[in-house]
Amino acid sequence: MAGVTSSIKPPTSVPGLADPATKNLLRACVHCGICLPQCPTYRVLGEEMDSPRGRLYLMRAVAEGRLEATETVRHHLDLCLGCRACETACPAGVRFGTLLETARADLASRAQPIRRRSLADLLLTVFPDPERLDWVFGLLRRYQGWGLQGLVRRSGALRHFPRLAALDALLEHAPRAEPLPEYVPARGRSRGRVGVISGCVQRHVFGDVNRDTIRLLALAGWDVVVPREQGCCGALELHAGDVAAFRDRAGALSTVFPEDVDWIVTNAAGCGSALREAGHWLPGGSAERMAGRVRDVTELLVDGDLPLSPLPITVTYHDACHLVHGQKVRAQPRALLRRIPGLTLVELADSELCCGSAGIYNVLQPEMADRLLDLKLDRIRETGARVVTAGNPGCLMQIAKGARARGLDLETAHPVTLLARSAFGSAS
Repeated sequence: MAGVTSSIKPPTSVPGLADPATKNLLRACVHCGICLPQCPTYRVLGEEMDSPRGRLYLMRAVAEGRLEATETVRHHLDLCLGCRACETACPAGVRFGTLLETARADLASRAQPIRRRSLADLLLTVFPDPERLDWVFGLLRRYQGWGLQGLVRRSGALRHFPRLAALDALLEHAPRAEPLPEYVPARGRSRGRVGVISGCVQRHVFGDVNRDTIRLLALAGWDVVVPREQGCCGALELHAGDVAAFRDRAGALSTVFPEDVDWIVTNAAGCGSALREAGHWLPGGSAERMAGRVRDVTELLVDGDLPLSPLPITVTYHDACHLVHGQKVRAQPRALLRRIPGLTLVELADSELCCGSAGIYNVLQPEMADRLLDLKLDRIRETGARVVTAGNPGCLMQIAKGARARGLDLETAHPVTLLARSAFGSAS
């Protein structure tokens, strides 16, 4: 399966806050404050420096040399989820997500607290690497199978290590990553060819979502290719400020998909958002061409003629931040869910408010993440739905964690999971 090789080498340097182009982006903010009510951390804390406007002020002050990049500056930027709700609200079109990633890359080049960096570095060493993740999940299966996880939880030892406790609470199960078919032909007349990104956490924790994604795309008339040699897209590292790692991973990923695929499909909001903007960090060549072809799975399925059977359940839908704000995909998942006969979709108040997942944020900032999770669960309970669906693995894990802690009888599911049940039967 031939790939495409980029003809342009990626830039060797990462633009910093003092870069003229970055300064121009920062100056786009007119300080109107419309973004403030949309910001999760501002809603919880009510602090100006924990709002988009306040953070942009800090970035600009550092960029213009009026402020040192102190630990206080770093703290306010670290507390940002990068949810990009401010971008949706902003009348001036400020590219806050790009600016935040630039600022974090700038700060990452400076000295950081050892404890914080050691944990972040450990997570970013494991999660984006499928082989390492497979090895870690193998250890986790033994840890759980031998009863050690239950023993550690009952001992209360993790209460002294809140970040490790947050990670442990998320990893309730450690399924094996199952191989996916490299090619599945369209059912009936072909509409074209698509490539599917299998992801890292997605392929290990939600392998069934990948399987259902492939089957539904084929049912909708697409020939599906899944390059076996694909690696991580680098989204987690980009959101953490490691632009160089993102460039390496996104650049490598762009070369494994055949030139003749019409679209490159993701089912994880964070991956899709990062890849659709790869051209900013990797202008020219295969990565920018890939960015133009990336689509969320719901964007392709919504135009398909799927034969769906009744599924009598009540569902609510949570907007994953990088799907609704990063990719501007809002209507398609809802439209697909409403097509399922017998399914009742109840709108979720504050659906676009971040659940606190945000990549590895819920591990590095567990207190704020849990406060946002509590707000999300309160809204979910108000709907009376027994199923909550979202288009991102981190959101599903975060909400499921909160439901377990509260003892709620709540199922979390990706939209394609419910579509597959309707299309192929409950045993799909």
